[in-house]
Amino acid sequence: MNSFGEERTLIADACRVLANRGLADGILGHISLRIDDESLLVRCRGPRERGLGYTETKDIRLVRFDGTEAAPGELDGWSVPNELPLHTAVLRARDDIAAVVHAHPPRIVAADLAGITIRPIVGAFDIPGTRLAAGGVPVYQRGVLVRNHSLATEMVAALGERPVLVLRAHGITSVASTVEQAVLQAISVDTIAGLSLDILSAGATLNDLTAEDMAELPDLGAGFNTSTAWRHEMARIDGVVASH
Repeated sequence: MNSFGEERTLIADACRVLANRGLADGILGHISLRIDDESLLVRCRGPRERGLGYTETKDIRLVRFDGTEAAPGELDGWSVPNELPLHTAVLRARDDIAAVVHAHPPRIVAADLAGITIRPIVGAFDIPGTRLAAGGVPVYQRGVLVRNHSLATEMVAALGERPVLVLRAHGITSVASTVEQAVLQAISVDTIAGLSLDILSAGATLNDLTAEDMAELPDLGAGFNTSTAWRHEMARIDGVVASH
């Protein structure tokens, strides 16, 4: 447990961010980070499991892609997620990806089951989210636990080269080069799903941003889109801790 301390802390914080944002209520969901071609850090379930909102650094364990411990003692009292193949299949297939987020956001699940696709409806409200939606958010059509190589291969095929995939009647998979980016992508898609549900519930229709307005959206850069946004997410969970 002495190795990769910063990375373990980052993943634990990211799990709490997901819970704080309502994307991983309860005990379901996990985040992983590639360490090398054979191992990853992943949020595991321990002997005192309390849910993602209460993730501690010690819940982040170093394991091999086959689910065995990558160092002595890493799985003493902890078990890897049943859906570890969801993570490893992505990491094997996509050299550009280092982090995988799997969560169960109710609004995304509800929107998809209602036949609502994630579309670029918001513009400057969320510029990175708008661009992500404009590129398309595919759907893996099976409402199953992605717990074996065959199902994980299907899921990766559905994901293709995109950063986010909706899992029908299940949740979401978000992938990126960093843990922070993968989590922020999931938050953006969840926000768009929630707005879509609200708009349709109000009796209105969904309209994509015009091409003219899309072209006008500036690239604010990773320093703003990721670094500043992540500091905000950390401040949110720090505020929750302080209020208790």
